Amino acid sequence: MALQGKVVLITGASSGIGAATAVHLSKLGASLSLSGRNVENLNKVVDQCVISQSQPKPFLVTGELTNEADTKRILDSTIQHFGKLDVLVNNAGIVETGSIENTSLEQFDRLFNTNVRSLYHLTMLAVPHLIKTQGNVVNVSSVNGLRSFTGVLSYCMSKSAVDQFTRCVALELASKKVRVNSVNPGVVVTNLQRRGGLDEEAYQKFLERSKETHALGRPGQPEEVARAIAFLASDDASFITGATIPVDGGRHAMCPR
Repeated sequence: MALQGKVVLITGASSGIGAATAVHLSKLGASLSLSGRNVENLNKVVDQCVISQSQPKPFLVTGELTNEADTKRILDSTIQHFGKLDVLVNNAGIVETGSIENTSLEQFDRLFNTNVRSLYHLTMLAVPHLIKTQGNVVNVSSVNGLRSFTGVLSYCMSKSAVDQFTRCVALELASKKVRVNSVNPGVVVTNLQRRGGLDEEAYQKFLERSKETHALGRPGQPEEVARAIAFLASDDASFITGATIPVDGGRHAMCPR
């Protein structure tokens, strides 16, 4: 039980990587605070979690992370419920397509407010509590933060900002024994792209194309990213900070030929 007795707050926990992380960390003994916008979906995630007699049932708190009051309430209610915070998993994020020729400032603001500003704000609020527990932060970034791709300009920029945030805050908090790392997934089979505007036909073509764009010949599964998050959150990663770890089937290493 690698996270036995640890309190972990996961944002965007109602689906995809966040939901898979909640289920996986529950198996490792973590006490979970799960945040999302859809309480029905959060309850479905709770039903999948494995809870031992020594673990409390996951604490659910709904809210919109782009709303400053909601973000503060998510953190404050977690602390009030559990009395501490050991790990913050900044998972919530969105993707939208758009190039410099057809994007808008509204899209830019939407991507950065969700993927960067809200993460910045929640981490800022969480840091005093993480210092007390000598805890850590795991940010869910993307291979788009490490490599450049066409047609998702604002998204790529937002994830590169998350990676720089990871490295800078890791250096700032190292003396306080707080570690900060990120995982950088490639294409993972979730609803992220559908929510970003792809219809079912386009999404299936996107997944098929992933067989060529990922060295391992397939897209990833949420559980594969969850296991990497669990490693970084645990004491097994006690000498790792400021790292941006690709969980992308080798996509970050590929070059066209």
